[in-house]
Amino acid sequence: MSPIKIAILAMGGEGGGVLADWIVDMGEANGYIAQTTSVPGVAQRTGATIYYVELYPVAQADADGGMPVLALMPLPGDVDVVLASELMEAGRAVQRGLVTRERTTLIASTHRVFSIAEKSAMGDGRVDSDQLLAHTANAAKRFIRFDMAQAAEASGSVISAVLFGALAGSGVLPFSRAQFEATIERGGVGVKPSLKAFGAAFERAQGGDDGEPAKEAPIAAPAPQPRHPAVRALVERVQRDFPATAQDLLLEGVRRLIDYQDPAYASLYLDRMASIAALPAGDHRLLRETARHLALWMSYEDTARVAALKTRATRFERVRGEARVQPGQVLAINEYMHPRLQEICETLPGGIGRWLMNSTLPKKIVERFTQHGRVIQTSSLRGYLMLRMVAACKRWRLSTMRYAEENRRIEEWLQRIAATAQRNPELAVELAQCQRLVKGYSDTHERGIRNYDTVMRAVERAGTALAPATLRELRDAALADEHGHKLQAALAQHALA
Repeated sequence: MSPIKIAILAMGGEGGGVLADWIVDMGEANGYIAQTTSVPGVAQRTGATIYYVELYPVAQADADGGMPVLALMPLPGDVDVVLASELMEAGRAVQRGLVTRERTTLIASTHRVFSIAEKSAMGDGRVDSDQLLAHTANAAKRFIRFDMAQAAEASGSVISAVLFGALAGSGVLPFSRAQFEATIERGGVGVKPSLKAFGAAFERAQGGDDGEPAKEAPIAAPAPQPRHPAVRALVERVQRDFPATAQDLLLEGVRRLIDYQDPAYASLYLDRMASIAALPAGDHRLLRETARHLALWMSYEDTARVAALKTRATRFERVRGEARVQPGQVLAINEYMHPRLQEICETLPGGIGRWLMNSTLPKKIVERFTQHGRVIQTSSLRGYLMLRMVAACKRWRLSTMRYAEENRRIEEWLQRIAATAQRNPELAVELAQCQRLVKGYSDTHERGIRNYDTVMRAVERAGTALAPATLRELRDAALADEHGHKLQAALAQHALA
């Protein structure tokens, strides 16, 4: 007889160690020899750790006439149960060979906590969750999965209690529900919420549904009915003058730009989109992609926008929710800010900004005070009012140096799309998506603009001979690294350097 082998993959703060201790305590209390080890790691998000538990019946050990030698770490192809606190952790277990189709029951949460590599990617670096689910399900003998983070939050507990309940409900271990629950009670900490989370997960795993519940068909959102006359006129214009296939994106663009500036600015957005709507659009892909990326570009991130976002009531509510602030507790939010001379000049009215940028003594004084970053406590009255003053600078945004430069690039981009659409609509769609290169502020924005200008020069150099797939490859290369090395390699490969 071989031991029961259980691997637990969890991140810091999720109670992986508690879960391992529960399994050991349950085994020892019910006639099993138990051993647990852990291998901590720091490469993933908040420090992923692999906990490993082996259980062996005392009666069998006595019959064999000696104590079993239990392993200190899991081996590929030799694990009975894998518990993963997050979908990517389940994928890591599959990648390590801990999950096998002949043997392993995999119990995992389907929510995602994005890795540093996913968050820091210049483009959309997220791993496709559907593909990850399909690959993981194909690798396991049985795969029990649902959003355990949501279940833990609903019960006021932690995800380790949900995993413990799902483990009990799976029936893969030779212990009853009462024995599982007695283990939680012996712990003596957070017993009531842990039992609630345990019970919900047990019923979910016992239900025989090893997958996510069927998703209901999305209900179409009702047409917006704004009260403000100018906003209502914009909504009616979208509904009257544009195809139904693009109205959802156009309405979102209008909403975003009103929030960013005012209704007049949103009207400029629709003026620009009207010229695109008149082009040969085929399946309306060009209209939709341009609507999406034009709204993003017109709402570029300047210091006024950043300050406005950091002082919104919804942001304070989100931070309080993420920090799980309890009644009576005080929350302090510290923002690290490091505006450079260029950002300051771009925030001021155009004439003042240009004067400061080209001055001598005033420029040196400002640069001296901006050598180091500042920490501003937005949860304090002083810090909050300071950023609100910066946010109020949006009133002269359309007269700033930054707006003039961004507006020039936007107009050139739209003209290039219109000219290209006449002869190659597919290439025009790829051109519209090149706006993805322009994002962020400060150094991030500078790198994005540099890569964007490089790609646009290559487009001009290639002319009508440029294939849509080639432009897509150049764009993906520009998004692959912030230093532009892959972009230069791609340009050289296509003789466009």
